[in-house]
Amino acid sequence: MAEAQGRPASITSSDVARLAGVSRATVSFVLNDTQGHRVSDTTRARVLEAADRLGYVPHAAARSLRAGRSDLVLMPASVSAMGRLVSDWVDDLHSALDRHGYTVVLHAGRFADPLEAARAWAELRPAAVVALDGDRLSPQAADLLRRAGVRGLLAFASRPLPGVHTIAFDHARIGATAAEHLIARGRTRIGVVMPPERGLDAFARPRLAGAETVAARHTATVTPLELAYTRESATALARRWASLGLDSVFAYNDEYAALLLHALRAEGLAVPDEVAIVGSDDLVLSAYQEPPLSTIRLDLASPARIADALHELIETGSAPRLPPTEVVLVHRRTS
Repeated sequence: MAEAQGRPASITSSDVARLAGVSRATVSFVLNDTQGHRVSDTTRARVLEAADRLGYVPHAAARSLRAGRSDLVLMPASVSAMGRLVSDWVDDLHSALDRHGYTVVLHAGRFADPLEAARAWAELRPAAVVALDGDRLSPQAADLLRRAGVRGLLAFASRPLPGVHTIAFDHARIGATAAEHLIARGRTRIGVVMPPERGLDAFARPRLAGAETVAARHTATVTPLELAYTRESATALARRWASLGLDSVFAYNDEYAALLLHALRAEGLAVPDEVAIVGSDDLVLSAYQEPPLSTIRLDLASPARIADALHELIETGSAPRLPPTEVVLVHRRTS
């Protein structure tokens, strides 16, 4: 019978076995590289050739069921929205985890409730969850994930989380460091960029709070500024800058800082004489702006160390403590 509505039939391991003239078990041993099962080189080559000719791809979920464990590492984050620093770091983490035999999947769902988020993640039955926004991971959500069989829970968070391997990463400290620097340079009316792009609010809000905490200890004020990552938004903000009465800005990260820097200069505003600017992430582009951009360097634990710790956490239930993320001000000419 023809496949319903003309859809082609899925290629299965039975099709590979039939073409190669071997059993399904032999196909499984070869394609899953199962240890302890002897398959001749000739048979192995025949199976691989048949799979290639048919375009067969093994079913990851079925493989996990047979093995009794998952090799999936889930990262609940919209990494593309988080900037070049984090996306590059995550790419390197993917490679490091791949060397341990894990498959990394990004889960970009948005959930108001941490328990609802944990249920969605648990449905995928991952071996581990790496939460870049760990401050939203509640103890109840962590407990639900553990009961669902998630063996490795690792989070970047500003506070320790019960039952979660926590790496200290306080976004409030980023905003505080920027504000401390600007105030030390004599600035008292500080704007803080709040990007409206999806997924960034969770990181922008604590950075704003950090700047506000520092300003409250001095005779300084902090004003939130919405800035989308578009030329039109930057131009509109630059054109009304004089009416805001601000003498400086912490621009969330280097990409927004560079965008605003060019818009301000296009409107005839002198940087840093009239407006001091600080970014974050110390991207390569920051040093090549004119003037070079003051920024905040984030010293993250290396992806290789994170991957090693996560693998140990999955295998043994414990892992060595990892160093906190250090926040370092890099002073250049925009401030």
